[in-house]
Amino acid sequence: MITKRTGSSKRTAAPSEQPVTPRAPTKIEWLVAMLNAPAGASIEELGSSLGWLPHTVRAALTGLRKKGHAIVRAQQGSVTIYRIEA
Repeated sequence: MITKRTGSSKRTAAPSEQPVTPRAPTKIEWLVAMLNAPAGASIEELGSSLGWLPHTVRAALTGLRKKGHAIVRAQQGSVTIYRIEA
């Protein structure tokens, strides 16, 4: 036999004992921060600091372009530098 609950049994949330800690930035947020630097960053710098392979960095740059970020490429010697244009 199934019985139906009657009445309201609202529970109130207990106040949190632990302080709220801010979350760590995501890798995409780190990527954007590195690209916002005036000097920008190369594929090698981005990959080594984020732990990504070069093709992953290029894919992330493409994703940022699709989201509307204006990513600029510049040559410094034989190295290509990427940065977000302000």
